[in-house]
Amino acid sequence: MDIVLIIGRVLFALIFINSGIAHLTKLQAMVGYAQFKKVPAPKLSVIVTGLMLILGGLYVALGVYADLGALLLAIFLVLSAFKMHDFWTIQDAQAKQGETVNFFKNLSLAGAALIIFVMVGTGVEFGPSITDGLLNL
Repeated sequence: MDIVLIIGRVLFALIFINSGIAHLTKLQAMVGYAQFKKVPAPKLSVIVTGLMLILGGLYVALGVYADLGALLLAIFLVLSAFKMHDFWTIQDAQAKQGETVNFFKNLSLAGAALIIFVMVGTGVEFGPSITDGLLNL
């Protein structure tokens, strides 16, 4: 079953690693969108969140302080759900539907990241890992 846990961790992490890379390689477009959403210090925010996504995803996938990685992802996901996918402010029905889906997707993924955070932090088997968790819960 170790292989299933590893595959699950990698599949979970891929969306974050990919998104983090996009934050850094498409910086100007991401900064423009962050400015549109009125994110404070948009360029710095995009760079910091890009690094959070890459590190969090890699930590979970590789089992290197996976609890810290999962916590980074959960923080990003909750904050971005409320700041970037504020469906309650949108009038256009199609745009509102898209933002609603993304809002709840982020919250769902944040829930999964928090489950990983607690599992690793309490010593629950998480498959072969390079390190133990960083935080002891």
